[in-house]
This record gives sequence, C-alpha cells and structure tokens, in this order.
Amino acid sequence: MTSSSKTAPARFKDLCLDARDHQALADWWCAAMGYVRREGEGPAGEPVAIVDAAGGGPLIWVCPVPEGKVVKNRMHIDVYGDVERLRGLGARVVAEPDVEKGVPWHVMQDPEGNEFCVFVPPAA
Repeated sequence: MTSSSKTAPARFKDLCLDARDHQALADWWCAAMGYVRREGEGPAGEPVAIVDAAGGGPLIWVCPVPEGKVVKNRMHIDVYGDVERLRGLGARVVAEPDVEKGVPWHVMQDPEGNEFCVFVPPAA
C-alpha cells in the first residue's frame, strides 16, 4: 500500500476564475448569480472572493491576470438561469441548444470570454 492510498481523496473547495479586470468581472458574476463580495477584501490588486448571498453555492475567487483569454476553457461553470437576463447583463450566446442532438443548454461567455453553460431551471 502506498502512502497516497492511505490519505483521504481530494475534495472540492473553491472555484477560481482568471480575469484581466477582476474587479469588474467579480461584479458581473455577483449580478449574474446573486452573489456578493465577501467582507474584508484585501487590496485592489488581490483576488476578489465572491459568495452566494443565499449561502448555497461555492465560493468563487476572481483572480487578476495580465493576459486576456485566448482559447476555449478546459473547465467551465454550469448554471440554471435565464439566457435573456444574462445577455442583458453582457453575456454573449456562442451556441444555441440542439435538442435533436441531446444538447438542451446554451453555451454563453461572460464579458471576458469565459464560457459557461446555461440550463433551464428545473420545475419548482
């Protein structure tokens, strides 16, 4: 038995999202997801932590980086939401649903081009 098999598996902690204008993108995701900035934020050049105001979602760090997004995300966020509301906030639709191919979601990009998928909320 190796030492790695004796330890607990990794478990989910936070999400991190890179952004050229991390302050503006943190505000965008707050508006889009009903999140708020976590109290006690550090200096302007430091990552911004945003949290679900209702207490249900994961903590998201919006981290400053000098470069813009160039290629497709290798990992992305899936959300339940209203495509038109998100579009009104500045998101862009990059792929429409294709139910015939088993794709019932929209693929969108936030204002800095990070892809995320939007699903119709489940019936209440």
